[in-house]
Amino acid sequence: MILYLHGFRSSPQSYKARLMQQEMARRGRIAEWHCPALSPSPAQAMMQAEAILQTAANRAAISIVGSSLGGYYATWLAEKYDCRAVLLNPAVKPPRDLESYVGVTTYYHSDERFEFKPEYVEELRALAVSQITRPVRYFLLAATGDEVLDWREMLAHYPGARQHIIQGSDHGIAEFADYLPEVMAFCDADDASDA
Repeated sequence: MILYLHGFRSSPQSYKARLMQQEMARRGRIAEWHCPALSPSPAQAMMQAEAILQTAANRAAISIVGSSLGGYYATWLAEKYDCRAVLLNPAVKPPRDLESYVGVTTYYHSDERFEFKPEYVEELRALAVSQITRPVRYFLLAATGDEVLDWREMLAHYPGARQHIIQGSDHGIAEFADYLPEVMAFCDADDASDA
């Protein structure tokens, strides 16, 4: 099972999510693909994700792929479920980064409006992982050209994890197709204890 968690203001329509969905379909594994439209409430978003994870017949075969804020969520879930996680330019300190977004905003892939409430910042704080355990379960893909988040914070937050630092690029990792084989190989590792 691959659970893809999109970022703040993003959706299942993101470029990376669609690319991974197409790859899973190409491999005949679309039934193992999950990419929910996450609630703006972090607590609700985690309830959505956990409802999907709890349907997995084999927890050792779970991989979570998280982009930006989804990477923050993926880290919390990987620690809780002891599964592997791929982090794509992950948010490391979203309570700090998203405080200025409290209010009404829109999604990137539509004109739909939503409210990011003040209490959501506290919900984010409740999901903080101060230090990862079992770094071998993590794969960090971070871009030095990320215009939204600092790749050095990402690097420091995932010590000992498999890390691929992209020179340049951007927050959305525009050339994600180039890295998809590496991401899929990590997700498909035979033994969760080795990945």
